[in-house]
Amino acid sequence: MTVTSEQRYGEFVVVRRHEGQDHVAELVLDRPKAMNAVSTDMARSIAAACDALGADRDVRATVLTSSNERAFCVGADLKERNSFTDAELVRQRPTARAAYTGVLELPMPVIAAVHGFALGGGFELALACDVIVADATAVVGLPEVSVGVIPGGGGTQLLPRRVGAARAAELVFTARRLEAAEARELGLVDELVEAGRDREEALALGGRIAANSPVGLRAAKRALRLGQGLDLRAGLEVEDAAWRSVAFSGDRAEGVAAFNEKRRPVWPGE
Repeated sequence: MTVTSEQRYGEFVVVRRHEGQDHVAELVLDRPKAMNAVSTDMARSIAAACDALGADRDVRATVLTSSNERAFCVGADLKERNSFTDAELVRQRPTARAAYTGVLELPMPVIAAVHGFALGGGFELALACDVIVADATAVVGLPEVSVGVIPGGGGTQLLPRRVGAARAAELVFTARRLEAAEARELGLVDELVEAGRDREEALALGGRIAANSPVGLRAAKRALRLGQGLDLRAGLEVEDAAWRSVAFSGDRAEGVAAFNEKRRPVWPGE
């Protein structure tokens, strides 16, 4: 797949666009020598890249990938953390949080392409995405209690929403790692593909998503996210508000016209 543009954020994060996928952005974790361990600098770069992507109305889907062959991301940079004083750790916390919330709050659909190790904060980055595509080499888990902390990048809140409270508790409390087949069986990942094909399949899925209305996609994601945890009546009000935000849009008019004229829509994106 030919790269048509590339924007680097700091030393460790790259956003790429590809020929034939004009509306799909690839957000690359690019600290291969450290298996993408999230340092302070890398966290800052993830947040900056997400800010830019969120403001880019041309992006209809984002795919989160890794440049390391053996890992998606091994979590927080514990070597760096080991050098911190308590005061430095407190100061660093907002920077770390901004990386995870940056991915979580991207307004368009986001797909994680996971291979190898996705542990701790690395798995939390994947959990912040809407869909997780994993290959057969994937090993996932939240082992934080084994080093005296807890999942702090959203894991205690996002994992129960995927697999239920009891299953999430077991996984967090035991700190165990799951290989790809079990992770798929338990719902920790959504699609399981052959080894080495996670990125390709995730980008292909991104392309299929990006063929749809950008206004519709963002509104649908907003309804899905905001409705989680609400009772049905409240959730339906969230859905109605999202519907109203698109019902009189240019995308809605174009979509209906294209359907009736039996042609592909040309989305105005508004």
